[in-house]
Amino acid sequence: MSSAYWPFVVLALSVVFIVVSIGKLRLHAFFSLILAALFAGILTDRGSWEIVQKDGSIKLFSGLVGVVEMVTKGFGDTARDVALPIALAAIIGMAVMSSGSADKVVRRFLGVFGEKRAGWALLCSTFLLSSPIFFDTMIMLMAPLAMTLALRTGKNYVLYILAVCVAGSVTHSMTVPHPGPIAVVEDLKISVGHSLVWGLSVGAVVAYFGFLVSHWLNGRVVVPVRGSGMVPLESLKGLGDKPDDELPSFLWSIAPVVLPILLISLTTVFELAESGKETGAGWATSFIGLCGGNDHFDAIRAWVNFIGNKNIALFIGAFIAMAVLARQCRLGLGKLEELSGPPLETAGIIILITSAGGAFGAALRSAGVGDAVKTLAEGNGLNLVLLGWLVAMVVRVAQGSATVAMLTASSIMAPMAAGEQLGCDPVYLFMSIGFGAMFCSWMNDSGFWAVSKLSGMTERETLRTFTVQITANSLIGLAVVFTLSKLFPMV
Repeated sequence: MSSAYWPFVVLALSVVFIVVSIGKLRLHAFFSLILAALFAGILTDRGSWEIVQKDGSIKLFSGLVGVVEMVTKGFGDTARDVALPIALAAIIGMAVMSSGSADKVVRRFLGVFGEKRAGWALLCSTFLLSSPIFFDTMIMLMAPLAMTLALRTGKNYVLYILAVCVAGSVTHSMTVPHPGPIAVVEDLKISVGHSLVWGLSVGAVVAYFGFLVSHWLNGRVVVPVRGSGMVPLESLKGLGDKPDDELPSFLWSIAPVVLPILLISLTTVFELAESGKETGAGWATSFIGLCGGNDHFDAIRAWVNFIGNKNIALFIGAFIAMAVLARQCRLGLGKLEELSGPPLETAGIIILITSAGGAFGAALRSAGVGDAVKTLAEGNGLNLVLLGWLVAMVVRVAQGSATVAMLTASSIMAPMAAGEQLGCDPVYLFMSIGFGAMFCSWMNDSGFWAVSKLSGMTERETLRTFTVQITANSLIGLAVVFTLSKLFPMV
């Protein structure tokens, strides 16, 4: 076979390997991805491998030893980028749930929107809360609240549960510190603040239109509130009975989630001011003047870059969340340590799987898949924003995981992001990959089972509601991103 097409063969065989090993052989995703990375490396058939060492030197490895070194290097590089954010996000999620902060946020949104617009209240509160909280955990947290609202109003359970799914799925694919977005941001060399500003803004638009689809589905599919294995139906009635004054204040409830986002986004403001100063933009000159001139601006920016670093910002959020939990529930350090164990164990599994996905991405890059796709796109005039969505969509449907789909797609598309042929800011490619990775959640996706089991819906009901909803979100996201990339390319 022509060497020009061999990278596509490597990609296809590797994806088939992942699908079979996870779906048929029931291998854990970590083992499946590591073995797929080794498999792709062997198929690449390089005589020697140049591996960058910890001290920056390059060491030459030959044959199968080189494949192993390449895979472990890809694993380690990804773990370096994602481990701390994922672990800290897990702690924030646990503390926000256990302290009653999540319940407080939902109640406040209900007070603003009113019970007649309870679905919008649940959508907005979930969108806010889910920014640092993993999708499965968010479903675990919010599904009982959706059930309680449905029992209180006597209707609209499909609408309420889909409100949670719409918001949680969008932030899962659009915002750091979720593992997929972290990896894509690193691959495409986008600043975290830049990705957050655009991811949250466009994500909010997609969530709005996606929720209109939820209303349409709610009118066509009727699902009763049955409870779930974790929350029996008889215990739901007392779920929201805790007096409001026994919950944390609204400000302290949202601080662990909102403050890290603001700190990370602030670095983008200073970055834009720096670039605006070089081009003579008036607003940048005024902003630097407010900071006290160039010297003071540089000093302030150094501190902003420190506290706005994703790891430090999430450390601050985790500290506040744990402090609120300790104060609200009157817990000592020993109890806080005990409560931190399970979420950190869950985070460890996610870190291993995500890092294994990074190793698989490194193997695909070494196989030349990215360059082959680039050549194909140039030869056929393919739009790279559409192509990024398509690659992520195919990988998602094939193997189920949105995170793996984002890791794989970003590894393939990254070589093109820096080139002029992209025709727009790489943040559009970031978003198109994220929305492609949402497409068609079904039985090979852990999120599908989380929604089904925690909501009390049958598999058929989940397919008719959640699967349709998540596919609509993906298509709406593609339409919004593609339109924006044409109207405001920012290049």
